[in-house]
Amino acid sequence: MLQSKLFTKTQKEVPGRETSAGAQYLLRGGFIDKLSAGIYTILPLGLRVLRNIENIIVAEMDALGAQRVLMPALTPKANWETTGRWQGFDVLYKVKSQQESEYALGATHEEVVTPLAQRFAFSYKDFPFSIYQIQEKFRDELRAKSGLLRGREFLMKDLYSFHIDPKDCDEFYEKVRESYFSIYKAVGISQSTYVTLASGGTFSKFSHEFQTVTEVGEDTIYLCDNCGLAINREIKNDYPKCPDCGGQNFDEKRSVEVGNIFKLGTKYSGEFGFTASGATGEKLPVLMNCYGIGLTRMMGTIAEIRHDDKGIVWPDAVAPFRVHLLALAAKDTEVNEKIVQVSRNIYSDLQKRGIEVIYDDRQAMSDGEKFNDADLLGMPFRVVVSQRTLAQNCVEIKRRDSKDATLVKMGELANIIIN
Repeated sequence: MLQSKLFTKTQKEVPGRETSAGAQYLLRGGFIDKLSAGIYTILPLGLRVLRNIENIIVAEMDALGAQRVLMPALTPKANWETTGRWQGFDVLYKVKSQQESEYALGATHEEVVTPLAQRFAFSYKDFPFSIYQIQEKFRDELRAKSGLLRGREFLMKDLYSFHIDPKDCDEFYEKVRESYFSIYKAVGISQSTYVTLASGGTFSKFSHEFQTVTEVGEDTIYLCDNCGLAINREIKNDYPKCPDCGGQNFDEKRSVEVGNIFKLGTKYSGEFGFTASGATGEKLPVLMNCYGIGLTRMMGTIAEIRHDDKGIVWPDAVAPFRVHLLALAAKDTEVNEKIVQVSRNIYSDLQKRGIEVIYDDRQAMSDGEKFNDADLLGMPFRVVVSQRTLAQNCVEIKRRDSKDATLVKMGELANIIIN
């Protein structure tokens, strides 16, 4: 990608009234644009981040054997009335057609996926199976704030599993729980993310949230000093001791929820009359679990916990580009032409090696502006071609998460980045 062709521009000042550092950097860097409170356009650089997050999640869901679908966002009122959530779910956006038919914009999809599965699964032989999607969700949040951390429209992965055997239901739940930590490790937030006990509702003692510690988070968790288990604020008074290890000392932390998993039991299958025929023709209850991860919220969370006073420090696996290549102009025309030619060659060679590069080829920008933009945008590697480096037949390379830059021979550059 040539930076001169990128239609978005970085900004020195924070647009709007965003107060959290991560949201400010996402806006200043041109990753997102705020249309209204809780409503954002995902710009080219931000979309590359989201697609990288999506690829990580999809790989984990596919490894679980889940099958991907795409369900409608416009959902009929009747489905929500069946479960009692047309009136009981206070964040639903409700719309009416010209024919006076009423719909809800999907805030979650139990009301859609349950009758969908019911149309195809009849016998115990059809179970277990799991379905997931990655889709826009809509929630009428009263206090949309902190950038992508609490939005009214957001991108979410929602997975639903269907079981006949309770043991199998519990085992799959644990597999998903483990896969979530693989996701958090890949996106670079696992060290700050804790499995957190939350109210389980009707069918289980606990549900599980995954909370990432950050000062801008709206949630409060209590982290066990002994084993690292966390308890959320709503159930803490019931558990003065840690349910896992019996520890009594907890650290109170601010956090943001980056995922959750629930055992639904027969809550939704029962309301839709979803059963399966057993081996002898008996009716068997269908057990369900649901598992959510917000992709846009995860991008916002990464920006909140992985930044310094200059900009974002993207983890390798989700960065928009792996390398930010800077060509620093020289006053001498002949030297400058050589810098441009060498930079173009490096740009081409790295791409041929499968390394994604954004090349700052802007001629009118000063060195300082280019360095500032590189720090703000936060690619894992910064590579500089200048009169000084050419004199030594080298380029300068620096990791975004390091203070030190080093000179390396041009022929060694690609291998250093790959390794």
